[in-house]
Amino acid sequence: MVRIIEPRFSEEEKEIVLEILESGQITRGKWTSLFQEEFARYLGVEQVFTLCSGTVALFIALKAIGVEGKRVIVPAMSFMATIDAVYLAGGIPVVVDVDQYYTMDANQLEDAVKKYRPKVVIPVHLYGQTADMEAIMWLSERHGFYVLEDTAQAHGAEWKGKKAGSLGHISAFSFYASKNLPMGEGGAIATSDRRLAQEVKKWIDFGNHPAFNVRITEFQAGIGYAQLKKLEANNLRRREIASRYMQSLNGGFVHPYEREGACHVYHLYTLRHPQRDLILERLKARGIDGRVYYPYLLNEIRGAESLPLPKAERFRREVFSVPVHPYLTDKEVDFIVEVLLSAVELAPHPLC
Repeated sequence: MVRIIEPRFSEEEKEIVLEILESGQITRGKWTSLFQEEFARYLGVEQVFTLCSGTVALFIALKAIGVEGKRVIVPAMSFMATIDAVYLAGGIPVVVDVDQYYTMDANQLEDAVKKYRPKVVIPVHLYGQTADMEAIMWLSERHGFYVLEDTAQAHGAEWKGKKAGSLGHISAFSFYASKNLPMGEGGAIATSDRRLAQEVKKWIDFGNHPAFNVRITEFQAGIGYAQLKKLEANNLRRREIASRYMQSLNGGFVHPYEREGACHVYHLYTLRHPQRDLILERLKARGIDGRVYYPYLLNEIRGAESLPLPKAERFRREVFSVPVHPYLTDKEVDFIVEVLLSAVELAPHPLC
């Protein structure tokens, strides 16, 4: 099987884990501090707080902002944690459509902002590409809402030279095993807003305010520290593989578009085809792990209010992702291309 997810670890990670075991300090030690400092420097933000998952990072960020009983706008296409965190934090989600890049439709967002007056907007940098942060931040300044970036799939992505996670008021990351920066499990909040940073600390540091124990271990932090050093090279390899797909696959598929001014890091390489399910069957039969991210829209799974979602409704019926992780060999990439070309010949369609 050519797997869609394949995290790999080197001797450096093994040595770090062994050092932690021998030290006896398996939590709240030097590796957690090192990772937080290095990740903050990498992103260009003042502070990073490591947490046990990306879902918890979204939840704590929303609690820090204070969304109880307030509207929170999310895009239709994302992993369910995006909307679950809103409900868990006491917010009222409103779902808007996506654009051709699979990220929040900034034009419809403006209509939603005027109608609902949200406390927070959560642009999701889906599949490894940033949302239209210039338009979203302009709307934020004009209408006075917070922007919480869901950066779970966009470690190292950029928008006009700035890293995803440093573009809004606060951001949430995941370090799940499938991510571009994997720890196994884990998450983080990043921000340069000192008031929000203080509010985050209230929720994760025990003291005068009720808090949660949502820490990561030293093992996770140490692995993350080593993986961070490889992130740029791994993202470059992802972009190289994406380029080969774009050049080698014919017009039978709709390829992902890279937004002007953005640097896509291809957490997932997501194609579209009206006969998606047939193509996935062909891939599976040839030992290629193709998957659908995601077969649902957020308003459907949680019964949330939404604006019209024509693009998301179409895209969710057609999207599927193929392997693009940095450890694919050129031979494996060629094999994936060969199988896709063969599959699309059996499922021809007129592109509209």
